[in-house]
This record gives sequence, structure tokens and C-alpha cells, in this order.
Amino acid sequence: MVILGIDPGIAITGFGIISYEGNKLKPIHYGCIRTAANLPLSFRLKKIFNEIEILIKDYNPQETAIEEIYFNSNAKTAFAVGQARGVALLAMAKSNLNASGYTPLQVKQAVVGYGRADKLQVQNMVKALLCLTKIPKPDDVADALAIAICHAHSRKMNLVGSRE
Repeated sequence: MVILGIDPGIAITGFGIISYEGNKLKPIHYGCIRTAANLPLSFRLKKIFNEIEILIKDYNPQETAIEEIYFNSNAKTAFAVGQARGVALLAMAKSNLNASGYTPLQVKQAVVGYGRADKLQVQNMVKALLCLTKIPKPDDVADALAIAICHAHSRKMNLVGSRE
């Protein structure tokens, strides 16, 4: 199964596409979508939408996962991230893909085994689990891969639970 993970952001949206077969995780493609700060918000959102659509067409994921928004002290940033998340969800829905949402706590728990893990611990586990030679940069890319890994592990748990 191919899983697309998204870490939404208005300046940088990280993406990670992995294969999950049996218990094996394999990276397929990862990177980020960058938008220029001098562009109007609507054009930044359009770029994110268009590039996610291209990723979906090129890599044909069967499932998608996206980070849930958590409120921080900067409401303006939270709203912009929410809008980026919205266009990512729209691109997924347009391709008839349901997106599973995960909080940062859930991602850390699934990837590291500890919900209060720091960013470096998550990045090192992403590197180890996907047999990468270095930690993906920027951080948004490693986060997107972690979201995809979280979905693979959570999906497995949900499937096991549904058989009982």
C-alpha cells in the first residue's frame, strides 16, 4: 500500500510518500512545497493544492494522512496553517481519497513510542524506520514522513482491533 503523509504549512508543506507492505516501510518520494511570502495568500494556497494534486496523480496513494492542527499562541499562523490543511484535504477529496488526521502526540507515540518525544527523536526514528542515510530536511519533510508512518502503524492497529 502507498501512503501519502502531509504536514501542512503556508510557507512550507512537507510531504512523504511511503510504501507499507507487511511490516516493511519503504520511502518512495518526499520533499516539500514552498510558497513565497510575497505571494497573495490565495496564490500560495493554489500552489499547495496544485502540487498535492500532482503528487496524487504521479504516485497514486491508496491512503492519505495529515497532521491535525493544534492551536499555538499565534492565531494568525494557526489560521494560515488551517487554510493550507484545507486545500490539502480538498486535493485529497477531489481524488476520492479520505484523509486520516493525527495529532502531534499521536504521531510521536506511533513513531517513537513516547508521546512527549522531542523533534530530534522523531527525526532519528524516521531515518531509522525508513533506512535513510540522513534525516530529511527541512523538519516539515521528516514530520510528513512521520505522519505517513503513524498512519501505517495506526491502520495496522485498527485492522487488528476490527477482527476481534
